[in-house]
Amino acid sequence: MARRYAAADIGSNTVHLLVAERLAKGGLKRLINDSEWLSLGEAVARQGFISEEQATRLMETLREFKRRSAALGAPIPYVFATEAMRAARNHHQVLGEIRRTLGIKVDLIPPVREAALSALGVSLDVDVSIDTVLIEVGGGSAQIARICSGTMLDEFSLPIGTGRLIAEFELTQPADERSVIHLHQTLAARLSNCRILPGLPLVASGGVARGLIRALHPDGDPVIYAYELEYLIQSVMQLPEDIVGSRFRVKPKRALTLLPGASVYLMCLRHFRADHMRVSEFGVREGAVLEQIQQEVVVQ
Repeated sequence: MARRYAAADIGSNTVHLLVAERLAKGGLKRLINDSEWLSLGEAVARQGFISEEQATRLMETLREFKRRSAALGAPIPYVFATEAMRAARNHHQVLGEIRRTLGIKVDLIPPVREAALSALGVSLDVDVSIDTVLIEVGGGSAQIARICSGTMLDEFSLPIGTGRLIAEFELTQPADERSVIHLHQTLAARLSNCRILPGLPLVASGGVARGLIRALHPDGDPVIYAYELEYLIQSVMQLPEDIVGSRFRVKPKRALTLLPGASVYLMCLRHFRADHMRVSEFGVREGAVLEQIQQEVVVQ
């Protein structure tokens, strides 16, 4: 049986498990690619900490992930946490309890490592040998990085994650037009802090971008144009949550992220003077698995 690897990502929207095998040609075969929606990013943006109830749900999710990984012959997953956990003022307590109870040491990674893992992951279906801008929008933040010849040259982390924006702008479905205008003005101002020059091709990764693909392209076409994001924003801002989910074929929790997610990516396209972007099927978790494989090869 082929060697199996596991990685789990405590993100700001979801907690996600990937168990994969290495393919002979260098790709990955995903055996488990599953997530649990916890909305840690929105909660931390509202209250500044992870509640006892959320910590319990997180613990239960990781316990189940550990069990499922072991059942497939994978080692204890490499578990890492991103912006929501970084921002939570009680993250030391939560991570300590996970280690004591489950025997899992969670790696609280900085934004630059998050971007590096995403860049490694998207190399599975994107040519990163050419100069490219990678944009990964999560629930708590967005990582924007310039990649050239597979090397990350610049990286910026901006506070424009979907959960954070939902809390900050009190976004609802249907949405208030003035709130959306204010949202776009704020996004443009925050993106001005990113000094990567326009003119490079854009690649998006992560659950928010893949949610946009599901909403806009049921055929799976990975290229999204600015006019499609404008259409999506105008459509969803007028609809209640349940209609958004059914009309655009996304889960109810993901439906709430379509408006802020489309807004962030639209403003990124405008900032970089681009009319389209490609969405990678892969990202940070695949990067974490590929890193495990590379480290194993070096040791051998």
